[in-house]
Amino acid sequence: MNVDIEFVTGDDSKLNTYFAGGDLPDLITVLDANSRVVKAAKNWAYPLDDLADKYDPYFHKVTAKQTMDWYRQDDGKTYGYPSYSNTEKDYGDGTVHASSGFIIRKDVLAAIGKQDFTTPEGFLAGMRAIKEKFPDLIPFGFNEFNGTNSSLDVTLQNTLGVPTTKAGHRFYDRREDKDYLTWLDTFRRLHAAGGISDDSFADDGDAFNEKIQSGKYASIFMASVVNHGLWLQTWATAHPDSQYVAIDGLRSTQGRKPTLTDTGLSGWTINFISKGCRNPSKAIQVFTYLLSDYGQMLVNYGFEGKTYTRGPGKIVRWTPEANKVRLTDSKKWQNEYRMAEFVLFGHDRYKALNPDSFTDAVRQIQNFGQPWLTTQYEIENIAPDQGTLQARSYSAIETKWSTILVSLMRSGSEKDFKNLVEQYGQFQKENRIDEINKIRDAKIAANLNRLKGSQTRS
Repeated sequence: MNVDIEFVTGDDSKLNTYFAGGDLPDLITVLDANSRVVKAAKNWAYPLDDLADKYDPYFHKVTAKQTMDWYRQDDGKTYGYPSYSNTEKDYGDGTVHASSGFIIRKDVLAAIGKQDFTTPEGFLAGMRAIKEKFPDLIPFGFNEFNGTNSSLDVTLQNTLGVPTTKAGHRFYDRREDKDYLTWLDTFRRLHAAGGISDDSFADDGDAFNEKIQSGKYASIFMASVVNHGLWLQTWATAHPDSQYVAIDGLRSTQGRKPTLTDTGLSGWTINFISKGCRNPSKAIQVFTYLLSDYGQMLVNYGFEGKTYTRGPGKIVRWTPEANKVRLTDSKKWQNEYRMAEFVLFGHDRYKALNPDSFTDAVRQIQNFGQPWLTTQYEIENIAPDQGTLQARSYSAIETKWSTILVSLMRSGSEKDFKNLVEQYGQFQKENRIDEINKIRDAKIAANLNRLKGSQTRS
């Protein structure tokens, strides 16, 4: 099959223009599974089940049934298929890896003696030891706040094992959890003692990665470890005795175990074949190809014999030439080889075939967190539907929390900290939080029913 694909990029406004004009691209990829575009897919997209039955039955063999069921709409059809959708089987067989952790430089760890970073007081004591021994380093860092809530929102809640639901499978506001707030107050105390740089609240992703690459942080609470693998490996290659390694840290004060997670059934981007597609038979074949072993091996590993070889048990190894570049020239590996950069329909199971898929600096962090990996399917896509009053209130609450979160850690006293927590709670009440939580509860129930139905059909 030979096809020419023209990639058209743009934001929601550009996509809306296509819909308004009725001249849709053949294939459409959408980021938000909760968007109105996705929910109305039956009005503008072909059912993938029907196209597969008519033109390419092999599509059914390369897709995951649980994922197809997850995206099945009220009419019984599935219109979109996501990238990086992880099923219960994927979580159970080691395909999915832990992606966060508390990491520290090996030389720092050796120099400060035995420390207990798992409790708030032990954590602060360890940071004091770091500041004393390494005055030129930033004792504690975390992911950038630029457009996100860093690693100090959901990632920290998962590390502390904060529940996602309460009795009756109802939504639990993790931001009001006592355990979580105790650790945020610990970070407030650390900031007051000079253990957190004010730059950390303003740095963008480039600045954060530059400090990783130069070993500027003594320790980091890091989310999305793989996304920072290039800079972690660059530092580790140049300074092997100072490599960042994961250790026990930031544990629940209530004895709860971590509940680390990664992408769920919803995956990342969702891919559709529009009713404006001029050749839907070819389009479904493109979907099948990219989901197949052949397509995924190509985008993840390149060409067999040139960049990779296959061994017993389907184990994949880089060729000596490719592996040398991977280990010694991270920039060339990323900019010229560009392995696994075509992410549409991607899946972690293919990376799992190669023990060296991840840089050495990343693998130890992943392995350390693996025992606590679990799913959180029940709370996927539970925000209010776009365009509703509740959605606007939800957006206002999320924006408010992003501001409050930074203010909590920079507040001058415990009293100021508590006042900010109360301020956030009051803001939620003034912005339809009860209505929002009813929607969340209903969507959690729907998710659980969908999971139960998928298991029944399996």
